[in-house]
Amino acid sequence: MDIPWSAVVARRMQRHYLQEPGADPVDVVRALCGAHAQVLSAGEVSVATRLGKATRRTVQQALWEERSLVKTFGPRGTVHLLPTEDLPLWTGALSALPRSGGAATPEMRMTPDQIAEVIEVIGGALSADDLTVDELTDEVVARTGPWAGDLVMPAFQEFWPRWRQVIPAAATAGVLCYGPNRGRKTTYTNPHRFTPPFRPENGEEALSELLRRYLHAYGPATPQQFAKWLSTTPGFIAKLFETSGLEEVELDGEPAWLVEGDTDFPDEPVKGVRLLPYFDAYAVGSHPRDLVFPGEASTRALAGGQAGNYPVLLVDGLVAGVWHQRLSGRKLHVTVEPLRTVKPAQLRALDNEVERLAEIVDARATLTLGLITVGPHA
Repeated sequence: MDIPWSAVVARRMQRHYLQEPGADPVDVVRALCGAHAQVLSAGEVSVATRLGKATRRTVQQALWEERSLVKTFGPRGTVHLLPTEDLPLWTGALSALPRSGGAATPEMRMTPDQIAEVIEVIGGALSADDLTVDELTDEVVARTGPWAGDLVMPAFQEFWPRWRQVIPAAATAGVLCYGPNRGRKTTYTNPHRFTPPFRPENGEEALSELLRRYLHAYGPATPQQFAKWLSTTPGFIAKLFETSGLEEVELDGEPAWLVEGDTDFPDEPVKGVRLLPYFDAYAVGSHPRDLVFPGEASTRALAGGQAGNYPVLLVDGLVAGVWHQRLSGRKLHVTVEPLRTVKPAQLRALDNEVERLAEIVDARATLTLGLITVGPHA
């Protein structure tokens, strides 16, 4: 089965709620296989822009009040918003990924028993209250020993205590996630405080389910593309493709895979203009890169081949420019740099997108077409 690229783009736009709005934040975040939240404000915009009249406050309410979303470590070890009720799936899948173990220098290394001890202590320390990293350091060192607090972990021109390298593993074990900021300080908490008790699902089964969800949102795709999305080895993922009930198709003359039977595609190509913020899931997860970022977009909207470091302008589902915002009080100044001629109807649609962005962040917007001089986000 040879699938036209225009049909793939149209289906992805539909399934990412970039054509019709989703029902609620949980549905949207699940459909995206997580919303990147390293820059939390951008993650909030990613979700809200797919929800009709929602604002950042809508997403914040789901995250910190309803607790239907959780801020934690997701694919690639980066911070994501995930549905809280999906934590058993995500922790099971991420726990099953092979570990490289090569990043730690000899003086940083911890034994498997030490890692297990720290994870247990983290879960216990966070079971009663949200703690800053300094408060959590005090608890971990007091409950394990001085070795956990040795300043051996290089980070941002200083050294962190040894135990901090275990934070992502504690999240994967299901005993740590982010709490609400305390002023300007990050806090951590234990998700078991606001969810029914859970354990990570069986790793192999969870990874297969995560693969099927990814292909539903981003397919057709290859093992190499899914491995890149998870930041793991293609060889490991190739075996998963063989056992997960998939169907091989052709995309742009190359083999790719879908969930078996999931072969319905729109008949009409997608039309329209969208503004997506930093690290939006559609830009980060979609492949092939040369088709999603055609022509000049492959250099202007990517950073060393990496997607997400620039907010992007989508025209008819493909990256066709970059943009930048500056918020001053309640004034939002948006500059868009199109990489091709903007037609009058597209300019009117772009005006609507900017107004929608202003609504999401509770501001009044102005739009300028011009060159973006701000570099990529790190």
